[in-house]
Amino acid sequence: MINFRKIVKKIIPSKLFKKIEPFGHLIESVIMNIIYGFPARKMHIIGVTGTNGKTTTTFLIHKMLHEAGLKVAMLSTVAYGVGDDLKPQIQHMTTEKSSILQSRLRDFRQAGAEWVVVETSSHSLAQYRNWGLLYEIAVMTNVTNDHLDYHGTFDNYLEAKRRLFKITAKNGRGFGVVNTDDKAAQKFIDSVPRSVSYGIKSGELRADNIKLASDYSSFRAKIGIDEYNIKVNIPGEFNVSNSLAAVAVGRELGLSKAQIEKGIAALDGVEGRMTVVNEGQKFKVIIDFASTPDAFENFFSSVRPLVKGRLIAVFGSAGRRDESKRAVQGEIAGRYSDEVILTEEDDRDIDGNLILNQIASGAKKAGKVKDKNMFLILDRESAIKFAFTRAKSSEDVVVILGKGHEKTIERADGEHPWNETELTKKLLKNIK
Repeated sequence: MINFRKIVKKIIPSKLFKKIEPFGHLIESVIMNIIYGFPARKMHIIGVTGTNGKTTTTFLIHKMLHEAGLKVAMLSTVAYGVGDDLKPQIQHMTTEKSSILQSRLRDFRQAGAEWVVVETSSHSLAQYRNWGLLYEIAVMTNVTNDHLDYHGTFDNYLEAKRRLFKITAKNGRGFGVVNTDDKAAQKFIDSVPRSVSYGIKSGELRADNIKLASDYSSFRAKIGIDEYNIKVNIPGEFNVSNSLAAVAVGRELGLSKAQIEKGIAALDGVEGRMTVVNEGQKFKVIIDFASTPDAFENFFSSVRPLVKGRLIAVFGSAGRRDESKRAVQGEIAGRYSDEVILTEEDDRDIDGNLILNQIASGAKKAGKVKDKNMFLILDRESAIKFAFTRAKSSEDVVVILGKGHEKTIERADGEHPWNETELTKKLLKNIK
């Protein structure tokens, strides 16, 4: 099939293309809605957006509603499907192009789904790929710098996220769930007629009595006179925040205290999100999708206090994406970790060694020294294998960041099969 979009992109200057590009996507979305019979109109749509945490929050809401007996489907970065029948999402996209999106929505409707929880990206909102989804509830987890290579400025990025709330304001419940610990919260609250704010530091729905363990978190959620005793089987304080968002959605939909508590506790985990891999090795291994400075700060600040030994971090930074975050990621990881091992992460057609040196510049600011406690190993499998040789005791922890659930890795010659969890298991089994 001829890719007209690529042809047009070559002909039209890039600045002009960016201005007219969204309307091509809009036309495509309208056509796909017509072809597939406007499937979203017969279902209730919940949208989850944010820089970090939106995948886990989508899973939590979906699982909670499913356990409560609702016929609910899900579209996320990691998986899609109805109820427990979930299929892996292979493409490196949060919200698929409209042809796939509308096709899956049609399948959900035919399977009897009445609700759909949709992880909604800033790209899809800016490009109108989600046109036709009449969101009734919008959730904002946080907004920090990301995808500036596409959006240009943080304000543009924020406004793309806020479009979800503006769409929601025109439909059904018109209800927003907003993380008020985020400094942009008020803009989202002002975009919908009704909302509830949540947070650890502030908000109407608050968490206290927080207990953070290596494999779960528990806390009490309070709003007015209502209290919920929540256990989430994914560690990290940021997942306390994500769970609060799920509680807020459950309350809006009239779920009971028991349904909310049991529903959240029923989620065993999300692939590539604080995933612990244990093949009998003496040290601990965690795989996570963290790939932005904010995600790094959240991840490391949660993990570091739980590590009694040495913390060894393996990560990279994607090519053809925001370059400004690379040194920042290096500085954050260097500050929290005892050792950093820098490697590839979807370098695409960008020189991988250039990327590693950009990350290393930040790690050096945090005091890391090359070939002493900072190592540059471009091949990711070799980097992970080397990291395991650096872990010496049962109290050491190796964290592998950036790829998470993804099933391919992108290099200059295209996509190659990749499964971080399975590769890690294989390497751990070979440890003597």
